[in-house]
Amino acid sequence: EVQVVESGGGLVQAGGSLRLSCAASGFTFDDHAIGWFRQAPGKEREGVSCISSTDVTASTTWYADSVKGRFTISSDNAKNTVYLQMNSLKAEDTAVYYCAAVKGYNDCVGYQPLEYDYWGQGTQVTVSS
Repeated sequence: EVQVVESGGGLVQAGGSLRLSCAASGFTFDDHAIGWFRQAPGKEREGVSCISSTDVTASTTWYADSVKGRFTISSDNAKNTVYLQMNSLKAEDTAVYYCAAVKGYNDCVGYQPLEYDYWGQGTQVTVSS
């Protein structure tokens, strides 16, 4: 079965850190890109970061301006897991975070959310100010 499962969310004070995990099964990162998205109450879903497939695009990455310099995406192919390290968290980072996978070799920044094939159930991140 193809699926992605997020974990690692929680409650943290502003300035703190969390590391989210996206465990993939049924596929590998050789030919799939992974994206992290978030949705806060009353707001639209937004892209946070993504990492391209490893086979061709050498795992190029992208970050939204709002998280650049604070968040880092990485992949561990041996564990088939993508991580989102979130540092210097702010209250405005509070949201449900989702990871998603799309099959393809393009730079991940080019994929629209509707193109992602598999979505996780989400993990809540709450940052208290």
